Amino acid sequence: MNRQHFIKTAAAAAFGFQFIPRRILGDGVSTPPSRKINLAAIGCGGQAAADLTNMAGENIVALCDVDERRAAGMFNKYPQAKRFTDFRVMLEEMGDKIDAVLVGTPDHTHAVAAMTVMKHGKHVFCEKPLAHTVAEARAMRKEANERKLITQMGNQGHSTETIRLFREWIQDGAIGKVSEIHCGCDAFMDVYSQVGNLAKVRAERPDVPKELAWDLWLGPTKERPYNPAYLPFNWRGWTQFGGGCIGDWVCHVVDPSFWALDLDMPTSILAETEGYDPDKDYDTYPAGTKITYEFPAKGQRGPVKMIWFDGKCTIPRPAELPEGKNVVGTGAVVIGDKGKIMHGSHGAGGVRLIPEAAMQAYKRPDKSIPRIKAGHYGDWLDAIREGRQASSPFDYGARLSEVGLLGIVAIRMSGQKLIYDEKAMSFTNNEAANKFLSPQFRNGWTL
Repeated sequence: MNRQHFIKTAAAAAFGFQFIPRRILGDGVSTPPSRKINLAAIGCGGQAAADLTNMAGENIVALCDVDERRAAGMFNKYPQAKRFTDFRVMLEEMGDKIDAVLVGTPDHTHAVAAMTVMKHGKHVFCEKPLAHTVAEARAMRKEANERKLITQMGNQGHSTETIRLFREWIQDGAIGKVSEIHCGCDAFMDVYSQVGNLAKVRAERPDVPKELAWDLWLGPTKERPYNPAYLPFNWRGWTQFGGGCIGDWVCHVVDPSFWALDLDMPTSILAETEGYDPDKDYDTYPAGTKITYEFPAKGQRGPVKMIWFDGKCTIPRPAELPEGKNVVGTGAVVIGDKGKIMHGSHGAGGVRLIPEAAMQAYKRPDKSIPRIKAGHYGDWLDAIREGRQASSPFDYGARLSEVGLLGIVAIRMSGQKLIYDEKAMSFTNNEAANKFLSPQFRNGWTL
């Protein structure tokens, strides 16, 4: 499923929520359900615009974006909303008029924006991955839990029917004991690998567009000259701002297995790369990666090996697929001792046992996991009204994001197996890798 198709599908589902008798806001005050949630947005273009469209039934009171060109559509759609360039100013001036905030900025500003929102006592929806470093993700999780805020990460597939089917089938033993997962993404290869553009970008010094507050766009990261190669979309392939393919897709593709198998944290990670020299190409992402994670046994399941493939490294084709049937390009093949399941992205889309004969012979279990009727966005909004937690809160989203963030560190240490002590948040065998677990903020920026 491509990004645009998924957004359209999610938009169609998001308006089905029902009002209920009471509503809880960040200040703990109950108010009549007839009063809509006062919503603000940090980031108004691209994915943030799609998110905001899915929340259009609420009262949009404030909009913040550092790029007037990208924000123009939402600025024009909501002329009554007060406009800002700096989210810190917005929250200081409008704090008493805001109940909840959407954070839809590039990855490197997710944490500083969401943490500021939470410190103002506001509920928050933050796009995936939740943060740009492991330490940021953990800080966000802690802050949300301590303040008892209603949070949701933008892994939209977590609220779907198919991810619940997948988990029920795994729990039912449809493929026996799972030992290995082959997963990955083959989308947007020219976006995620910018190695070919490195020399040109490092040499250029173009003027900053007058509509763009470049210093605020950089936010907490180190200063760097503006270049149109970074925005509006390709920042994903530059490691100062995004996490490449794995950073962009792990929260969609790995989500089903992470949830169904309760994978939690790996004990080791090994990245193998194509077309990449970590010493020279550290600014960008490889042309292809193969990242092997080892998860220890937990509960009733044994150890699980998960291998991530992207770019020029593709998911191996299972022998169970008939001739002419391609392996999933973005998704996963989950391997058990009694069979295999193949699915796509965004909540195990198109989930099936393979071969097809196994799917036809399988007697599906009764549905045991509660379904989300309001869609991912409506679920968060309903959760605020009902005073409960949403389907993918930061408590869950931070851990899922950490898996991808560890993979990014492993890429910087390509070819070296990293041993991870998750309680200490440390690689026990590679001190050089540890510096990538925490952010290096400019003066004036903190969590």
